[in-house]
Amino acid sequence: MDFINDFFDQLSSLLWGPFTLIFIIGVGIYFTVATGFFQIFHFKDILKNTIGSLTSSKNDGGKGISPFQAVSTALAGSLGTGNIIGVATAIAAGGPGAVFWMWVSAFFGMMTKYSEIVLCIKYRKSDENGFYGGPMYTMEQGLGWKPMGKLFAAVCIFASFGMGSTVQTNATAVALERGFGFPQLVTSIVITVVCAVVIIGGIKRLSAVASKIVPFMSILYVLVSVFVLVKNCFVIPEAFRLIVESAFNLRATVSGGAGYAIMVAMRYGVARGVFANEAGMGTSPIAHAASNATSPVKQGQWGVFEVFFNTIVMCTMTALVIIVTGAFESFSDGGEMTMRAFSSQIGSGANFVIALCTALFGFTTIMSWSYYGEQAIKYMFGKKIILPYQIIYIISICFGGVCAMDLVWKLSDISNIMMVFPNLVSLVLLSPQVIRMTKEYKSEMRRKKSE
Repeated sequence: MDFINDFFDQLSSLLWGPFTLIFIIGVGIYFTVATGFFQIFHFKDILKNTIGSLTSSKNDGGKGISPFQAVSTALAGSLGTGNIIGVATAIAAGGPGAVFWMWVSAFFGMMTKYSEIVLCIKYRKSDENGFYGGPMYTMEQGLGWKPMGKLFAAVCIFASFGMGSTVQTNATAVALERGFGFPQLVTSIVITVVCAVVIIGGIKRLSAVASKIVPFMSILYVLVSVFVLVKNCFVIPEAFRLIVESAFNLRATVSGGAGYAIMVAMRYGVARGVFANEAGMGTSPIAHAASNATSPVKQGQWGVFEVFFNTIVMCTMTALVIIVTGAFESFSDGGEMTMRAFSSQIGSGANFVIALCTALFGFTTIMSWSYYGEQAIKYMFGKKIILPYQIIYIISICFGGVCAMDLVWKLSDISNIMMVFPNLVSLVLLSPQVIRMTKEYKSEMRRKKSE
């Protein structure tokens, strides 16, 4: 078992090497420049067309789910243990500097996810149940590369059992055991039953549940984090300074030389950033493709907001709480580090709040990834295989709460990057379409303002 763990650890390190980091950030830089820094100069419009549109009763299409339900489902899949435990794990492995590289990957990742969604809306399909799509359809119809679409779908199915179900169930079960004393087996069974009811109900039931839970759990976690940060507001500037210094090894935080230290921080920052916001993985666009939105560019703007809220807001809050409380200097376990950071400021009640947030984050991620896996297996084998997949997925949920997770985390990192490569290649090759649609949108906005 040690040999297997070591093998996959080395494979993960190899796949998440310098070339991968450059590739991921490079694609984001390319789309950022090619669209004229869309996420900066049109941020006001992005907010207006996303959260600013929630008070509007206008429906963009006749079927499918609403744009907000789509982004809630996508956020449910990306707002998970990566925002709580994953951030702490990155800091434990790469130092506070990992947070800086998480920001970098998120800033450029906004345009990567925007581009993914734009293309998935363009190439999606529809049936009697509504719209559906994903990178596999983009690869097949946009590039004529059905084998690559099959490869992406196969890896997505595999990842759904790791990153989607077992990892999330395990993190949830451990958190509830620490916070409330619930046995992990009992938690696993309860989560399995509840998720089964939602999963069997399909995307409309899933999106309806997500659109109610996601805002609640996000607000709860933000309020608790803000409380801790306000108590330590005078330390926050020092925390930011430490993050930047550590990112460039301006102080000797990691042994082995400056170059090695920077690479370690970059690796864990980018890897955990992708794990948290899924920019470049191609999974979130599967949820967005189910939206009834008629404008690919407007739905793509929800992707920009999604990455911004997920990483720049949620992950940064977790990181700052860990750093300002000094928990990163005393603990190496991600879950323990986060729990101690909050409990040192709030008291024993923090265990309950963080356990609840972790449980909600994990629960919604499990639901969303079931849909990603369903669409992937539907693409490969047709609708008749969806029910058997759902049954196996539900069983894996229960299994995840009671098994060791070291190997599963490594396999999740590997499956993540195996989705990133074909997805980013297709994005680059189809980039002229994204750039053209973005320019057309800008021209239309200028015309409306001039009228």
